Amino acid sequence: MEATAVLAEGDRRPSTSAGVKATLAVLDLLAARSPLSLSEISRELDIAKSTLHRICAVLVERGWAVRDAEGGFALGIRALRLGSSSSELPIVTAFRTVAAEFLTRHDETIALAVLDGGESLFIALEETSQPVRLVTHVGSTTPAFASASGRVVLASHPAAAVSAMFGGKLLVTPTGRRLNGVAELHSILAEVRERGYAENLEETAEGLYTASVPVVNDEGMTLAALTTCIPVSRITPERRAVIVDDLQTLGRELSELARWLPSFSSRHP
Repeated sequence: MEATAVLAEGDRRPSTSAGVKATLAVLDLLAARSPLSLSEISRELDIAKSTLHRICAVLVERGWAVRDAEGGFALGIRALRLGSSSSELPIVTAFRTVAAEFLTRHDETIALAVLDGGESLFIALEETSQPVRLVTHVGSTTPAFASASGRVVLASHPAAAVSAMFGGKLLVTPTGRRLNGVAELHSILAEVRERGYAENLEETAEGLYTASVPVVNDEGMTLAALTTCIPVSRITPERRAVIVDDLQTLGRELSELARWLPSFSSRHP
């Protein structure tokens, strides 16, 4: 019996190893060139489509890959966190266009964020030239429940999904404000949906004001959040109104440029 068990275990190892190698090969290929169809990946890697279908399905489910409307696969947000490939994403290229407009008019930091599990993740950033500014970088994260960018994306999710993600958890912002559980979060998200944007005053960093608007594709899915980060010392009621209005206009422009893209967000923690 022991010999049989050992033999059976040994028989499984090559299959597992082959699966891991195939998965890594897919990720390597997508990092080098994408989007690629299942047929193209199969031809490049000489792997059966049936095997690739299972691999790619898991990669998409876990946020390591995304699939566009034409069936092409590209790196997802989980893969992008490991390197600088986000700079090559079409949505980041489009972001640069609207960011230039915002910087020219306001000279304030503007960023593009997506949801990665329970965190909001910056995948692109254009900084203000002013010496007093938020010190951050591409790849930095904030709790999604606390940040304006995270709330904008969460507002597009079903209430049940938000409850599953944050229900029963202690929701304390980075600056120490404690939310009254998921009930208060739902109330905040309802207000974000009604207004069409989110604002945040000193909940993710002392002395920081942020505003975010959604970037939406043709299917009505929120792809990302267009976010500005400004020291409160440079915010007046009048300037805030102008900035929020301009941010909404640019959010619509970016949505039009990115309307064909799939979601890059991942709900897996």
